[in-house]
Amino acid sequence: MKGTEIRDISIEDLPAAAQQLLDSLGRMQMAYACAGQDGAVELRYLGTPAAGGSFVLWRCKPTAEPPSLAAIWPLLGWYEREIMDLFGLRFRDHPEPNRLVLHANIPPPLAPANGHGAAAQPSLNGNSPRALPEMQAPDVQLLPFGPVRADVLESAEFNFFYIGEQILHYQPQLFYKHRGMEDRFQGVDATHGVILAERVSAVGSVAHALAFCHAVEAACDCTVPPRAQWLRVLLAELERLYNHLHYLGHLCNTTTLKVGEAQGKLLEERAKQINARLTGSRFLRSLLIPGGLRRDLQPKDWLSAALEALRADIAQYVRHLEASDSHLDRLLTTGVLTHQVAFEQGATGPVQRASNTDRDLRRDHPYAAYAEVPLTIPVREEGDAYARARVRIEEIDASITIMQHVLHSLPDGPVRSPCPPVPLAEGLGWAESPRGTLFYAVHFGSDGRLARVKIKSPSFSNWRAFPFTVHDTNMMDYAINEASFGLTISGCAR
Repeated sequence: MKGTEIRDISIEDLPAAAQQLLDSLGRMQMAYACAGQDGAVELRYLGTPAAGGSFVLWRCKPTAEPPSLAAIWPLLGWYEREIMDLFGLRFRDHPEPNRLVLHANIPPPLAPANGHGAAAQPSLNGNSPRALPEMQAPDVQLLPFGPVRADVLESAEFNFFYIGEQILHYQPQLFYKHRGMEDRFQGVDATHGVILAERVSAVGSVAHALAFCHAVEAACDCTVPPRAQWLRVLLAELERLYNHLHYLGHLCNTTTLKVGEAQGKLLEERAKQINARLTGSRFLRSLLIPGGLRRDLQPKDWLSAALEALRADIAQYVRHLEASDSHLDRLLTTGVLTHQVAFEQGATGPVQRASNTDRDLRRDHPYAAYAEVPLTIPVREEGDAYARARVRIEEIDASITIMQHVLHSLPDGPVRSPCPPVPLAEGLGWAESPRGTLFYAVHFGSDGRLARVKIKSPSFSNWRAFPFTVHDTNMMDYAINEASFGLTISGCAR
């Protein structure tokens, strides 16, 4: 697979390799399954040996039940459960063998039909849609909230075990509207695939399209023109800008600071109007394509002036937020995510950076033109809702600085190169989305069309970590804590 180093490994050697990666201060990113050229199921594990090092991909064929690596890398627990649901594999000694993606009595949709590899059996406890702990204390109550919720919120069921206002245990049940997005890529060409990528998560259209394009370009050995690389940075930061402004407005809504909510969402609207004026799309869609951009953009002097005017108004807005004691009191010490739990559970993006983890793909694994722009990566130590908000506030100003640099350094030239498909090629692409690390692994078939696309989305990672900040907290803080994570369900239930 181009874009990373492939290492073939035996099933028996997986635990030792996983432990060695942990001991060497590396990091596991994701795991997934795909069909090999012989039709047998293959397991893939993506990791980073050390900060700033190249990605490494372990590849193995599960001729028997593969051992679960969740005891070594807890973040892999959800990935293994996803593989069990979709491919019918069993992971030996998995600590949470119940269903994750699919609900009861649904057979594994991607299990191989030819019988190669592991047998297509349902997950352990596969007929149980959820596995809730037993509570013996008579005062403990269970509140199942959802999946239909008020307002325009995405479908999910949240189970609270509580006494009075105290939450003893919290367990989310997502995937009520699992859309099978990865399967939708199968059989389409890369040009149409980027349209699907833009629609995996509406608020991350650029990031998804960018990671997908990078993966295709790596597989096809395609070189993107410099002007397109710089414009891709501009588009990615415009997306980060409106996402973070929406985040601040929504966070104010949960603390009942209604004026702050209105002002934050007004600033978000102004950012989207800038997007529309520049590209014709408020969500910056229909621009990226493997090989560069579909068309050139002409960001003249008006864009630089508009960004500076918006920066000044955002700074004033932040000063008002920082002077609102009722808002700050609800954020400070709420939903603390420790550095250790953030690492073990795979938290990413502003969430992990608010828990004292200095990681960002734009700097650690540069793509597009990020190696040539000034990057400031805000990091906080507290790990609470206020720290997560401050990271995003500082990222807003850093994004505008990046965009101004792009506007002053934008080279002339074409914005697209040919990117013909390469049969049976594979590629890995990534992007630092507003919510964190995003990976696309693409596999082409013998006909040059997409045979398998795997998406590692940041919300899939952060939903895994989020419950650890809810246990032993109170009901009144729950909505604030959830909003401070900036989670999306569509980005998780792909």
